[in-house]
Amino acid sequence: MGHDKLLIAIARGLVEDKDAVNVTVDPAAEDGTIVYHLHVAEGDMGRVIGKQGRIAKAIRTLVRAAANKENEKVVVEID
Repeated sequence: MGHDKLLIAIARGLVEDKDAVNVTVDPAAEDGTIVYHLHVAEGDMGRVIGKQGRIAKAIRTLVRAAANKENEKVVVEID
């Protein structure tokens, strides 16, 4: 499963408006870091961020762990 598909699967499990979930990917930076931008409906932002950002941190940790297995560097931004 690609990192974008993993991110979408996680987010769709958290939100009410599943159709609004999408991910855009920036081209790799010079150091090889890939930035994934997670987009959700405005009403679902709290669901993916969580109290004190705990859910957002967990999402980032999961995606980074998957990328580390493939020796890739990723950053997840929630837009």
